Amino acid sequence: MAAPGAAATDLEVVRGKRAALFFAAVVIVLGLPLWWKTTETYRAPLPYSQISGLNSLQLRLMVPVTVVFTQESVPLDDQEKLPFTVVHEREIPLKYKLKIKCRFQKAYRRALDHEEEALSLGGIQEAETMFAEPSEQAEGSLTVYVISEHSSLLPQDMMSYIGPKRMAVVRGIMHREAFNIIGRRVIQVAQAMSLTEDVLAAALADHLPEDKWSSDKRRPLKSSLGYEITFSLLNPDPKSHDVHWDIEGAVQRYVQPFLNALRAVGNFSVDSQILYYAVLGVNPRFDPASSSYYLAAHSLPHVINPVESRLGSSAASLYPVLNFLLYVPELAHSPLYIQDKDGAPVATNAFHSPRWGGIMVYNVDPKAYNGSELPVRVKVDMVRVMEVFLAQLRLLFGIAQPQMPPKCLFSGSKSEGIMSWELDRLLWARSVENLATATTTLTSLAQLLGKISNIVIKDDVASEVYRAVAAVQKAAEELASGHLASAFVASQEAVTSSERAFFDPSLLHLLYFPDDQKFAIYIPLFLPMAVPILLSLFKIFLETRKSWKKPEKID
Repeated sequence: MAAPGAAATDLEVVRGKRAALFFAAVVIVLGLPLWWKTTETYRAPLPYSQISGLNSLQLRLMVPVTVVFTQESVPLDDQEKLPFTVVHEREIPLKYKLKIKCRFQKAYRRALDHEEEALSLGGIQEAETMFAEPSEQAEGSLTVYVISEHSSLLPQDMMSYIGPKRMAVVRGIMHREAFNIIGRRVIQVAQAMSLTEDVLAAALADHLPEDKWSSDKRRPLKSSLGYEITFSLLNPDPKSHDVHWDIEGAVQRYVQPFLNALRAVGNFSVDSQILYYAVLGVNPRFDPASSSYYLAAHSLPHVINPVESRLGSSAASLYPVLNFLLYVPELAHSPLYIQDKDGAPVATNAFHSPRWGGIMVYNVDPKAYNGSELPVRVKVDMVRVMEVFLAQLRLLFGIAQPQMPPKCLFSGSKSEGIMSWELDRLLWARSVENLATATTTLTSLAQLLGKISNIVIKDDVASEVYRAVAAVQKAAEELASGHLASAFVASQEAVTSSERAFFDPSLLHLLYFPDDQKFAIYIPLFLPMAVPILLSLFKIFLETRKSWKKPEKID
């Protein structure tokens, strides 16, 4: 009777072993892979090698220069060698990971008939009117005309001329080394009209060491897709002054042509406002010698913060805001003047703050108070005001007069307030700045995602990264080819895509989910199920091992 019971017990034991093995197999074969797949952090692949290669990127900024020789500008033997091309390349010495080289590609040729006719006139202005700037001339390209050394086109004491268009004039020379001498003059003029070390240093001010460049180099605005410009009239004493300003007409006549010329840089919006009882945050000091009040240079930084709280323009803006304030001092502090660091009155009675805007103090004519009842009607001279604001606007965008070669005649700005080659310099600076910003953003993003492995990388984020890398490479190629307009557009796309990827909200979902919280969630779930299975497998292992060691019985 014991045999059937023992057989049933053995059968139950075998059945239990099989059940434990089956559960273990299901957990290992199906459960663990399914859990691993459903709980893994999705990370789309990124071009880490290409991003790391951007740190060693070399920018070659090519400036196409067409050098046109008129008759008798060089010896006849040299004229027979035309046309040919000469390349002049130099490295910009900046302490930055991006290596920047400036390449001037000079294409020498003879002057055409209409060019000879224009350059044979008596004055440079008449010749310039005949040289209507061709529409097919690309941004960033220059044309330098070489005239006879005895030509009356320029004053006799001048060796070169830089005009408002992408055109310059230099004197030739009858010398056996004429091409070398003229080539150096052309390079001096081309550098003044295009790329200089100061222009690139100002563009990369946020990326260079503090000891390399002073704070004066940090004036230009950072590159952006758009800018908002606000003109504000501050009347702290409306009981004494009834101020009227034709801001709409002034913007249309003076500001809008300048902004239209800068439309390639970004989109602009202009608005205006009048603020009453808005006073400066600093009390002016009285000067008994001149019976006037003044603001010292060291107190000017304290003027902006109290006034800025009344402007309210930058709170809801997506783009940088430029504030231009016209301040009419109250009667008790009139007249009011601004002093420089040496204590001398500033000629424009205005000052500007880098990347913020400018303030101009507009004093009321003392004769207006004679025999007049308060409030006195004040009509603002908008021509004088807009001259100051436009000059400040140029400084804020980094459009400063370059260092001219010796004995160079410099023409004034066009009616738009900016020259064509000044716009090219701005596009070059913005392109380099955009590439530096995009490279830094992509490198920081790659380092962040490499260190923190539980950040989700979605496909749209990865596509933005790929698009940014491709745009950086395209912009570098376009700059090396001398295509400034397309290079600037590509650099803008690189910045936009890199920042869109870096600030994507999905990158923060699992950023603050440490490993100890994972164990706190998974242990109560898996431990009650894993302990019986592990104990059963351990018991099966011991019994199997014992059965292997048990000696066989020999009859």
